[in-house]
Amino acid sequence: MTTSETIRYYEGVGRRKEATARARLYPQGSGVILVNDKPLTSYFGREVDWIAVSEPLKLVGADTRYNVSVHVKGGGITGQAHAARMAIARALLEIDPDYRQPLKAAGFLTRDPRAKERKKPGLKRARKAPTYTKR
Repeated sequence: MTTSETIRYYEGVGRRKEATARARLYPQGSGVILVNDKPLTSYFGREVDWIAVSEPLKLVGADTRYNVSVHVKGGGITGQAHAARMAIARALLEIDPDYRQPLKAAGFLTRDPRAKERKKPGLKRARKAPTYTKR
């Protein structure tokens, strides 16, 4: 990269269950977080999800230095919030690799491997069996 090039944004991708998030961090921002072009508080209804999305920024003290735009798709609301959290954490790593240790210690860089278990033949769900009858 030459010195005349300017970086418009830093990007990161995060996943959780069936949800995928792509986060862009814009420098010289004021701390605005948009999710699918809506404010954070109107896209995610629960405060727990607002906190989850903004955690990586607060951890490294960058919550007012960047504007964040996140595009999420798939999965449920909380899965999308955690995917967005991972995407923001990965974008922060592009800005400064020194953020790796605190972000990793907090668990923001590790993908949660848990997923829905598949349904098995002869069962009602993954593990629920039909009621046993002796006669």
